[in-house]
Amino acid sequence: MTKAPALLPEGLRDRLPAQAEAASRVTRALVDAMRSHGYGRVSPPLAEFRETLGGDDDRSTRDLLRFTDPVSQRTLALRPDITRQVGRIATSLLAHAPRPLRLCYAGQVVKLRASQLRPAREMLQVGAELIGSDSVAAAREIVTVAIDALDAAGIGSATIDFTLPDAVDLLADGPLPVACDRQALRDELDAKDAGALVRLGAAAYLPLLRATGPFDRAIADLRAFDTTGVLGARIDALEAIAAPIRGRVNLTLDPTERHGFAYQSWFGFQIFVPGQGDAIGRGGGYAIPVGEDHEESAVGFSLYPDPLIDDGLGAEDDADRRILLPIGHDPALAASLRADGWQTVAALTDSEDAKQLGCGFTLGPDGPVES
Repeated sequence: MTKAPALLPEGLRDRLPAQAEAASRVTRALVDAMRSHGYGRVSPPLAEFRETLGGDDDRSTRDLLRFTDPVSQRTLALRPDITRQVGRIATSLLAHAPRPLRLCYAGQVVKLRASQLRPAREMLQVGAELIGSDSVAAAREIVTVAIDALDAAGIGSATIDFTLPDAVDLLADGPLPVACDRQALRDELDAKDAGALVRLGAAAYLPLLRATGPFDRAIADLRAFDTTGVLGARIDALEAIAAPIRGRVNLTLDPTERHGFAYQSWFGFQIFVPGQGDAIGRGGGYAIPVGEDHEESAVGFSLYPDPLIDDGLGAEDDADRRILLPIGHDPALAASLRADGWQTVAALTDSEDAKQLGCGFTLGPDGPVES
């Protein structure tokens, strides 16, 4: 009787050598770019107590894959996001470290459920957090670091789409009070549903739908809409943040975008690349809880490069530096080849074929010979 092949759970998969090597190269390029800006790498555990990863509210626990720890008998969860873990490290183990504190990370995260745009439940997350400030200068730095990391990994033609997560609250608390539920207002603005805004009695918010698109035009429309100046500081800040990356990426603005910005405070951004329906990165300003009545400001971003790796990012032809070592080869020479960056494959029999083993070269009497 033939044994059925083992199957992985939905949304999980194996990476074969070529993709695993590509993922390693991309991760190293991204992390090295962040470290070059002074961001020290941390590596939190894959699982933690549920309350440190998600708290008790439905919004923060819906992505948690939970199980019981046989040692403590407490509920653990696999991390769906590393940002929260970095915040825990910053406010506990590194609580007394000088601020601003710059940290970066790379690791796998696991979601309880997948989305239609991103069916994988396990994915690579790479990011950086600047903790202790959410000023315009801090925001400008974090966006610049994100672009430098994309460039280092070979991710070109990116679009940065800015948003203002607190714009509705600023307007509703000031010049444009509303009788409807604010969450409903945010949802309809996010959906770009003009008719629904009218039905909610929020027609005054319709100009926000037009302040969307290429950055310069959208920011001008937003200024024209903001006749009372309540958004003036936000608009000025966005222009200052965008200034260093003009010409390096495409810039767009969607001031009422809320998808993926549940925790961002006064500014946020998404990163898009051609051929990908979903954003490959998100970031912005946020607050890290410290105790029951205190918060610490921070800015950061997270990248999710798996779809790009699947499309060939980081791929190299290893055969160009992979060499078959015949039986009886000189071990010292083989060691020197490895020290020089070659991948050596030692033949176990005289009949082994270099090309079948993925080797572009065979070691001959006088050195490498192209296969």
